[in-house]
Order: sequence, then C-alpha cells, then structure tokens
Amino acid sequence: MELDEKMAADPARDDMLILVDGLDRETGAATKLQAHVEGLLHRAFSVVLVREGENGPELLLALRSMMKYHSGGLWANSCCSHPRLGEETIEAAYRRVHEELRCEAIDLHEICAFVYRAEFDNGLCEYEYDHVIVGRCEGTIDPDPAEASEVRWIDFETLAAELQAEPRKYAAWAPIVFTMTMSHLASSR
Repeated sequence: MELDEKMAADPARDDMLILVDGLDRETGAATKLQAHVEGLLHRAFSVVLVREGENGPELLLALRSMMKYHSGGLWANSCCSHPRLGEETIEAAYRRVHEELRCEAIDLHEICAFVYRAEFDNGLCEYEYDHVIVGRCEGTIDPDPAEASEVRWIDFETLAAELQAEPRKYAAWAPIVFTMTMSHLASSR
C-alpha cells in the first residue's frame, strides 16, 4: 500500500490537532495530515498499559500495522495518538485505547512529557510534544488491525535486552517512552 493510499484510508487524517510551542502552550491547529507533512510541533500522547507479571511489571507493546502511514511493522507502546482540538489529553487517551485496543483503560495518568522529532523515508515528519501516560486495562485486548497487527506483554529485563540488541525493531519514540515508563515504575515500587 502506497503512502497516498495509507493516508486516504486513515479515518483520522482530517482530525484537527493542537499545535503547541516548546512549553506545550497551544499556538493553533492543523489537520493530522498537514501536521505530519509540514513537520509542525503538535500535542500527542503515548499510552503504556502495565500489569504485574511473574518477574515484576510488564508493559503492553503493540506492533504497528503495516497500514499505518509511518513506522508500520515496528514495535511501539500500547497506544499512540493525538488529542483533537478542544479535547483534553487524558480524555483522548481513554478514547484511543478503546478504539485501538478494544479494551477499557483504567487509572490513566501522565508521568512525564518530552519533545521529539523524527523524519521518515516517505517524507513525513513526527514533531511531537509527547505526553507519556501510564495505566492498566480491563477486558480482552483485541487490537484494531488498522492500528496494530499484534500485541504482547514484556518485562523490563527482556525489553531492555531487545532495545539494546535490535533497536531498529522499534518506532523512533518508543525507547524514550519505555525508558521513562520503566524508570517511573521502578521508582514507585
């Protein structure tokens, strides 16, 4: 599937995203497509769902669908998206977990935020003020195939080893999100 086809198939391509400055202050709005074509700094979030495993906390990873307009086939955090114009970030995170993973998020809360910029071979650019949000989920996880082709739970040690051995299997923002999440969870134990 070519980029134009992928973008045309994205039902959120015309969503109005919140443009921000480096301090996350709203500066305007742009469509999702415009923000990623022009590389405009916009508000985003990365949700990491967590559960207690046999060897401590485990994170839910999602393998991005090949239908995504960038980073398809790469592992990332549980859910990534953008609040729409006029929508609170946490409210958007609950909405998107349900839409992408078809489960219910519980106790979502922001742990930190960071800015990153990643340019892709297809000419698109992610330039995001990314809010890292952690929580749990309830119900069966049944990912929307347009969003994720697979999900898996992984413990800290295994994830750290994979990030070291095969960093190219992960989306550009994922190592930052995972590091911040693991640090937060380790310090709150």
